[in-house]
Amino acid sequence: MIRHWLSSFALVGALAGPLAFASDAQANPLLVFELRSGRVIEHQDAFQRWYPASLTKLMTAYVTFRAVQAGELQLDSPIRVSKHAAGEQPSKMGYAAGSVIRLDNALKMMLIKSANDIAMAIGENVGGSEKAFVTRMNAEAQRLGMTGTHFANPNGLHSLDQYTTARDLALLVMAIRNEFPQYESYFAIEGLQAGKATIMNYNLLVGRLPGADGMKTGFVCASGFNMIGSATRDGRTLVAVVLGEQSAVKRAETAGNLLNAGFATSNASSQTVTALPFYGQNAAVATDMRQEICEKKPAAELSEAGAEAEKGPKSVYQETLTHVPTLVAVGPGNATGPTPKARLSPDGREFADVPLPSWRPDLPPPAGAEPLAQGDRVLKSSL
Repeated sequence: MIRHWLSSFALVGALAGPLAFASDAQANPLLVFELRSGRVIEHQDAFQRWYPASLTKLMTAYVTFRAVQAGELQLDSPIRVSKHAAGEQPSKMGYAAGSVIRLDNALKMMLIKSANDIAMAIGENVGGSEKAFVTRMNAEAQRLGMTGTHFANPNGLHSLDQYTTARDLALLVMAIRNEFPQYESYFAIEGLQAGKATIMNYNLLVGRLPGADGMKTGFVCASGFNMIGSATRDGRTLVAVVLGEQSAVKRAETAGNLLNAGFATSNASSQTVTALPFYGQNAAVATDMRQEICEKKPAAELSEAGAEAEKGPKSVYQETLTHVPTLVAVGPGNATGPTPKARLSPDGREFADVPLPSWRPDLPPPAGAEPLAQGDRVLKSSL
């Protein structure tokens, strides 16, 4: 389907750079569409259930943008890193529990560094707890019509109960970019300066593909290498959703080729992302890429930064930027705004993230009380 479409453009020289996907045997979910109109240019397995990995963080950002819009917090509000958030697996910033970060800096760390600890901290602060925030994520997914999506955490660390589809991700991208254009620049940042550390965007299109302006990458073993890439040329913005690619470089090549091909034609269909009819046998069964990806590749390539370790002919998306990258300074502190409302009790006192002690196993819980499940946390007022 889409491979044939790409191949036809390659024959007439419409694509710049290597045509990585055209020769691949495996079909994986892909969707290319116009951002403003939602008109679909091409799609493949758009309803196939897939693990989102760090593409999850786009929903975390969307819920947070809506919370800011509703006055629940501000961009300069404090995001406190709990012990739970600090303990999340990499990729992470590594700040100690108790650290405080401005929300706008936290968003940049989450979207560019793909920091799992910061995504969890944002969720806990905006929602009041991880569980409450995930409830909001799923409510937003339902409201947007993301019928093949369910979230289990704010950062995308693997869970069998966290899945999505290319079509649903397209709906989410449209909501973010069309409802909140003021945050578009967050997704196009070339790199961060965090103290002495320089952190480049894992989205290899940014700074290399003409017009590239976002949005997010993701990787866990079960998902393979995911990517949503967007670009704007002559006032027209296209988005490519690519799920389950074989490497960090291939996902960039595939997304770049799809975008180049899309700009080379104005023949978008009248079919929109919203009205795209469901198709696909066994689409509701999530594909697991673990055996194909993580049991066959060197460990150095199995991360969001895996492009640096990939061998073979160098891709245009591995080349050093031809200009001095623009870096945005981030770090803890300077959070002078109001405390997120979810962290305040009705009398205005701030909650602290404190786990309640479990009942002694040799004693029954008090009458009417339910013992905590492992990992449950509650917010208690700090006096």
